Amino acid sequence: MTDAHQTLLDLLSLETLEVDLFRGTGQGGETSTRIFGGQVIGQALAAAYETVEDRLCHSLHAYFIRPGDPEIPVIYQVDRARDGGSFTTRRVVAIQHGRQILNMSASFHVVEEGWTHQHPMPEVEGPDGLADRDTLRAAAVDKIPEQYHEEFLRPRPIDIREVAPRDFFTPEPADDVNHLWFRMSAARGISPALQHCLLAYASDMNLLGSSLRPHGQTWFTGKVMSASLDHAIWFHGPASFCDWHLYTMDSPWSGGGRGFNRGMIYDRNGTLIASVAQEGLIRPIRPKT
Repeated sequence: MTDAHQTLLDLLSLETLEVDLFRGTGQGGETSTRIFGGQVIGQALAAAYETVEDRLCHSLHAYFIRPGDPEIPVIYQVDRARDGGSFTTRRVVAIQHGRQILNMSASFHVVEEGWTHQHPMPEVEGPDGLADRDTLRAAAVDKIPEQYHEEFLRPRPIDIREVAPRDFFTPEPADDVNHLWFRMSAARGISPALQHCLLAYASDMNLLGSSLRPHGQTWFTGKVMSASLDHAIWFHGPASFCDWHLYTMDSPWSGGGRGFNRGMIYDRNGTLIASVAQEGLIRPIRPKT
């Protein structure tokens, strides 16, 4: 297990302050200037799981309200909205500086039998022959100012391999449909609840970028202000995130400074594990007059 792996697992291990009140660290995620959205979702889900027994999350819906400050902890307050015979509902509020930065509703379901169907996994190149994120960034690091090199190359816990990676800095317009493989090898043997928290964390990666692809933009072009506005996940079954999963994404619409994005997460055997939807801010940065 690498230091980056342990840091992420530590991020999802919350301190209990009082009944239904938890504290998580703000540091250590994908970014250093503000808390990575997937980190707040993963921690909020971890807080909800602390109050639930014998059932797994089947859906969550979250709103990002304010940017998170990585320099201070995040307080998570859980409201036990309902404990039913089959479903359990929780509401989680994430707080910093006395104000909400995220609120989330999550529902948990007992295991039941029922009819089963799913759309097939897309046929794309497997992960084994693809370049990983670290390799792609190392090849591009000389294109950014030296003071940003350390942050750009910092080891991260999720292994990402894009099926058709784009140029970071001079991207061409591309189809909104895109695919990547991801995993965290150190996730082997952890609980089903923590597997879901890791998947929730990773589900915020690259998704918003789908709505930038048709416009020939990335976060590195310096022409777009971006932020996640909301995030929803439907878990269709347990995950084993130590193994490769395919994240297939698209963006059916953008307009008014916002982009709508969808994702489907399959395990390597082709089983649909989760579905994701997110709307984000993609505001063009215009020169000041």
